[in-house]
Amino acid sequence: MSKSAVTDRIPTVRTAVASIELVFCGIDVSAVTVSVAVIKPDQHLAERKFSNTASGHRSLLAWLGQCGAAVRISLEANGVYSLDLALALALDAAAHCEVVVLNPKLVNRFAQTLVRNKTDAADAVVLAEYSRRMPFTSWSRPSVEQLRLRALGRYIESLAADLTGIKNRLHASERSSVTPRAVLHDLKPAQAGLVRRLSRMRQQARKLVEADKLLARRFDLLRTMPGIAETSALSILCELVMLPPEMTVRQWVAMSGLDPSHRESGTSVHRPARISRAGNRHLRRALYMPALSAARHDPHLRVLPGAARAA
Repeated sequence: MSKSAVTDRIPTVRTAVASIELVFCGIDVSAVTVSVAVIKPDQHLAERKFSNTASGHRSLLAWLGQCGAAVRISLEANGVYSLDLALALALDAAAHCEVVVLNPKLVNRFAQTLVRNKTDAADAVVLAEYSRRMPFTSWSRPSVEQLRLRALGRYIESLAADLTGIKNRLHASERSSVTPRAVLHDLKPAQAGLVRRLSRMRQQARKLVEADKLLARRFDLLRTMPGIAETSALSILCELVMLPPEMTVRQWVAMSGLDPSHRESGTSVHRPARISRAGNRHLRRALYMPALSAARHDPHLRVLPGAARAA
């Protein structure tokens, strides 16, 4: 798509922030490349592509440094593809950049008001427009220990899912008279191997937690809550470690996707409220079994609305 084809679809909105000497940048990240769009103070649009590698990130930072003004950057949270770039940009933030890492769903809704096309170039321009038009809260670069703990937590979660699948398959195979012995001989060592791997990864996560006094205290506090034992506390803490400490209770609930979502309109639409599921699915999954256990066994939680259905 040509540059004019992209910009023609995006109406120009001059806001108060646009009058400040700022450069607004949007970066669309893929596995191989990053597409960059920059809106300069004179409203000129510049676009470039770089490789999604360490050398490509350095070239991108050098190019942004040539803008001669502070750069406000928006990019989507895109898993491992965007993480290293976000860390590199945040590390350079003291010099001339400020970065925000956005929920892809938020960006998608914003894009629907501007463009109809879905290309890397168009997405980069949309993100640049987001930097220019929307309230901007800089992303806080997490520590290496926080990133390692979250990575361990999510790897443990995937291993646990694999172990559940193997257990179910083995259970079904043992109940069938036509299952070949070779299948059973393969499934049992696979199950035992996953159990050992899970144990090792949890030990590594515990070491990271115990090495940090604040994390160790939070881990101990989590285990005092009804329904939360060591395994669940570790899974929850691995996700909570990335959240800013200044968040309010409502923000924590929304981050987990447990906030109520209402569907009402006039007299014809009146659906029961449900959780939004618009937050961190890993955190929501880690909270599910502790909540179920607490609803069944804790007398104080058992009387809350919805606890009877959970039990």
